[in-house]
Amino acid sequence: MKNDLLAIKKSLSTILPEKRFYHTLGVEAVSFSLAARYESNTNQAALAGLLHDLARCFPDPELLKQCDAYHLPVSEVERRNPYLLHGKLGAYQAKEVYGITDSNMLSAIAYHTTGKPDMNLLEKIIFTADYIEPNRSGKHIPDLDEIRSLAFHDIDQAVYRILDNTLKYLESGTQEIDPLTKEAYNFYKQKINPGSC
Repeated sequence: MKNDLLAIKKSLSTILPEKRFYHTLGVEAVSFSLAARYESNTNQAALAGLLHDLARCFPDPELLKQCDAYHLPVSEVERRNPYLLHGKLGAYQAKEVYGITDSNMLSAIAYHTTGKPDMNLLEKIIFTADYIEPNRSGKHIPDLDEIRSLAFHDIDQAVYRILDNTLKYLESGTQEIDPLTKEAYNFYKQKINPGSC
């Protein structure tokens, strides 16, 4: 099944709820388009986009249980907020179930929720595509159309804006912020605005 997009889509359609499956197809399409725009490997991007939410629908106790069973590292923040683990577990499953061995693809899946400092192009593509895919509603995401446009002109700027929006959203509620997201924000803030604090 490795690298067979149609077979993987068929498999995912049987394990993901309909709404999550359509989100996944949206991320696949945007990932492909962004990879084409930035002259990167489109098949690799589409496949990583397709598999990015492989473990998203597990309940929190199951995410913890599986990560512990497979000896995946779990931080204290992740233990308190297990939904953050779906990227790590998804990367593990992409390798074990679908035969994905490319380290860039596995990393893009693992970090698509939190981001991280100094992401490579594929990591930025999957992180961005997850946020801007067409099934997302602009009603709930500030400046979504602007970020969608920006993603095809300056992906670093788009990543920065996504991280900024994400931190503002998390700070306005009760959800805990993963330190990696804050580190990623600080990295891209400095990259976009050198000399900024």
